[in-house]
This record gives sequence, C-alpha cells and structure tokens, in this order.
Amino acid sequence: MDTDLVIRAQHGDKEAYAALASGMADRFLAVARRILRDLDLAQDATQQALLAIWQDLPHLRDPARFEAWSYRLLVHACYAEGRKERRWAPNLRLLPHDAQSTDDGLSSVVERDQLERGFRRLSLDHRAVVVLHHYLDLPLDRVADVLGIPVGTAHSRLHHAMRALRAAIDADLRPASREVS
Repeated sequence: MDTDLVIRAQHGDKEAYAALASGMADRFLAVARRILRDLDLAQDATQQALLAIWQDLPHLRDPARFEAWSYRLLVHACYAEGRKERRWAPNLRLLPHDAQSTDDGLSSVVERDQLERGFRRLSLDHRAVVVLHHYLDLPLDRVADVLGIPVGTAHSRLHHAMRALRAAIDADLRPASREVS
C-alpha cells in the first residue's frame, strides 16, 4: 500500500482517496462476497466500508497500517449487512450451451456445491476467519489484527470453522435413513 497516497487522502485529497478506493474495491467485493455468500449484501458491505474508510481516515494514526485497518472496517460492514433481515435470493450464473459435460466437471460442481452449502452454515465470525486466512492468504496473526481479536481466538475460530465445514460436508454425504413402519 502506498503510504504517501494514504497520507494525502487523510488530509482530504479526494483524488488520492479515489485512487485508493479504486484499488481496493474489487478485492473488497471479492472478500465480502466470500464472507456473506450474497452478491447484493457484499456490494452493500463494500460500499459501507469504503464510506467508513473515507469518514474515519483522518483518525487513522499509522498510515502504514492502512490495509489491516481497512479490512477491519470491511469485516465490520459485512457483520452489519449479515445481521440484516433479507429474503434469500439465489445467485444464478448462466452456463454456456456448448459446454462439454464430463465426469470430472460434474464431480467438481458437486464438490463446489457441497462446500458452498457447508460454508453457508458457518457463522459470520467463522466465515471471516476462513476467507481472510485461505482466500487472502493472510497469516493468522494478521487475521487476528484485522478482526481485532487475540491470535488464539483466530486459531480457535479457524479450527472450529474447518471442523464445522467438514461435519457439514460429511452430513451431506451420508445417505438419508428411512424409518420403517
């Protein structure tokens, strides 16, 4: 992150902030979408985070910590959006008609669907740790810093999230038992 750009934005330079925001927006949306599992909520969270960053930027003490600080604001915005009551709406993608279907393609779709269902069962706290650690490839001490939690808590949340994810996938794989009357 360019600290000179951050310092200029802290002093009210709108062009500097626009450059920062344009560099962050796509990454923020990708992270928010992975945490919230909903494009509309992710877009709202990204917008709220970018607004909060602009409003709170003058109060940032250490411009070198801008990246961790901005991700913290994004995660807080994700939490706020995740708590809102909304009707579930599927995010559908159209597949091309000429796509060749193979067993490998089908199995990867099934695996992705199982992973998605398991991930949706996780709490927002657990999703945030998994996304920051596995998607952004942040070490757990940085994840803890971004979330404002102790490192041990980050380790614990990641452990419990992965265990819950495995349990959800295993539960989906077990055949449903039928009661005999």
